[in-house]
Amino acid sequence: MTLTQLAYAVAVDTYRHFGRAAEHCHVSQPTLSMQLQKLEEELGVQLFDRSRKPILPTPIGERVLAQARVILRECERLYELVRENQETVQGTLKLGVIPTLSPYLMPLVTPLLQDQYPELTVQVDELTTEQILEALITDRIDAGLIATEEDRPGLRRKALFREPFVAYLGAGHPLLANSQLDPAQLRLEDIWLLKEGHCFRDQVLQVCSRREEAGPVPQLRFESGNLETLRLLVDQLGGVTLLPLLATHYLSPEARARVRYFREPVPHRTIYLIYVRTHLKRRLLDAYVSVLQQSIRAILPPPTYTGQRLLT
Repeated sequence: MTLTQLAYAVAVDTYRHFGRAAEHCHVSQPTLSMQLQKLEEELGVQLFDRSRKPILPTPIGERVLAQARVILRECERLYELVRENQETVQGTLKLGVIPTLSPYLMPLVTPLLQDQYPELTVQVDELTTEQILEALITDRIDAGLIATEEDRPGLRRKALFREPFVAYLGAGHPLLANSQLDPAQLRLEDIWLLKEGHCFRDQVLQVCSRREEAGPVPQLRFESGNLETLRLLVDQLGGVTLLPLLATHYLSPEARARVRYFREPVPHRTIYLIYVRTHLKRRLLDAYVSVLQQSIRAILPPPTYTGQRLLT
């Protein structure tokens, strides 16, 4: 039994597909299959039910794979212990970031990160909150950036900053006459929403004091999986959409003129770092969070419309 064989088995469990697992491990599929077969022969058990599509672990396979993840994690810990004694921050950090944060945060953080920690490589996947939680449990990522309070066994979260919501209005919208808005002024049937599965959708509905349990939304015109799509729809067809404040950093002056802030209490979301409690890459995470908060301070200072301290 070798660590390589265990890594191949875990990859098959993660991707539930021999081809994708082989691609992830940078080997041919026959090589991966042969090593997995040798591992099964040595253990005397079948780890996967190959008749299923997608491939699924057998009951004993689930137990073996869980222990294999522990072994591989502890092996990685040896390398991390050595890196912690080095003066430079180096290595690879795999992050999962929700889609309503990633396109606005990453361009801010990356240049400063490259300047301060040139030997730190950050791989970012845009994932929904549920996908981030699953990827953490299966060791596909090291940490995630989410916007909901998730309490899961074995995971830890840390609040990083609070980000206000703003209203983005179509040209000629009556609410443009207001310098600030109250959420009660918004009509849900006038708002372009993200589709279900995005936490930002639920947060917008809370701002509008409407719940999913109340039934279907009347006259809801369109739902999208992308905030930029919603913003462009507002530009072309009018109406309103809510944006996280970081998204306004990239707007043109003309578009920014159609942004309206909310009166206190200002609707906002809290961005959390979530990671496995026994994290192996604490030094890399600390470096990343430090740069992230430096970047955020330049964009989200305590604004005049609220006395809230945005950075936590």
